[in-house]
Amino acid sequence: MNKALQLLSLARKGGRIEAGEEPVDTCIRMGRARLILLASDASEHTCRRIRGSVASSKQPYITIPFTKEELGGAIGRSAIAALTDPALAQAFIRALDDPAQYTDLLAGLDKRVTRIRKHQKEGKAQRPHAHGKK
Repeated sequence: MNKALQLLSLARKGGRIEAGEEPVDTCIRMGRARLILLASDASEHTCRRIRGSVASSKQPYITIPFTKEELGGAIGRSAIAALTDPALAQAFIRALDDPAQYTDLLAGLDKRVTRIRKHQKEGKAQRPHAHGKK
C-alpha cells in the first residue's frame, strides 16, 4: 500500500479522520477539518458540495491522486474524508508523489503544527509532577 494511504489508515485507527459526506460536512461546520480529501473520481455533486462547505472557512481541500476504491481501502469507505489532525495532514501531503505542488498548504500546516507542539511543550512544563508526597 502507498505510504500516503497507510497514513490515512493509521488516522482511521486513531480516530483522526472523518469519512463520508455528512461526517465531513459536520467536521467542516465545527471547524475541525485540517485537510479535506476528495478522491480523484469523486462525483461532480460531491465536489460542488464540498467547495460550498469550505467557501467561507479556511479549511483546505485537495483532490488526491487516489480513486474512491483506493481511498475506501485505506479508510473503509467514501470518496471524501477530512483529516482532523494537522500533523497527520502534514505527513499525508509530504507522502504524496508530488508534495511540491502543495507548498502553500504545507507552509500553513507547518505553522499550525509548530504552534500546537509549542503549546503542548508549555503545558507539560507547567504541570506539576504526579509523583511525590501527598
